[in-house]
Amino acid sequence: MPTDTPDRILRLNAVLDRTGLSRSTLYRKVQTGTFPKQVRIATRCTGWRESAINAWVRNPMFYSVDDA
Repeated sequence: MPTDTPDRILRLNAVLDRTGLSRSTLYRKVQTGTFPKQVRIATRCTGWRESAINAWVRNPMFYSVDDA
């Protein structure tokens, strides 16, 4: 279902608030592929796509990153 709103980039604190994960757990899940990958915003700045976080929140147990 396409939407007219652009996909926002969420910073770390917003992602931690939405998911309830600790920082170390979040990064461990990113490393194992059970949490969305980060998007580079600038040289020393990353975030996550809001749509990817919403997909993880809907079904965190069976989420896996597609490397296609």
